[in-house]
Amino acid sequence: MDEERSEFLKGTLDMLILKVVALGPIHGYAIAQRIQEISRDFFQLQQGSLYPALHRLEDRGWLRAEWKATETGRDAKFYALTPRGRNQLEAEVLNWERLIDAVALILRTAE
Repeated sequence: MDEERSEFLKGTLDMLILKVVALGPIHGYAIAQRIQEISRDFFQLQQGSLYPALHRLEDRGWLRAEWKATETGRDAKFYALTPRGRNQLEAEVLNWERLIDAVALILRTAE
């Protein structure tokens, strides 16, 4: 991943993870796959970014995790959104939408 995408991802990773997990319980590898798929390969999460973020979100009480078997029969930690995580996701999406609107205003007036 180039440096610009990596920097962009750092600022949005928590929100992207929370949004994907809000769709239903999911394990880490599947989170990375889903983000890559939905972003049409724009974001390609590395384990070194994903798993520390998942642990951080769990420590903050935004995600809960439980061990379950995957489709392949291997055990994996499945993550689910907590009520606090849902509130955080809503706040982050609102902030993101405000940022988009502000940048759009600047881009339109700068022409």
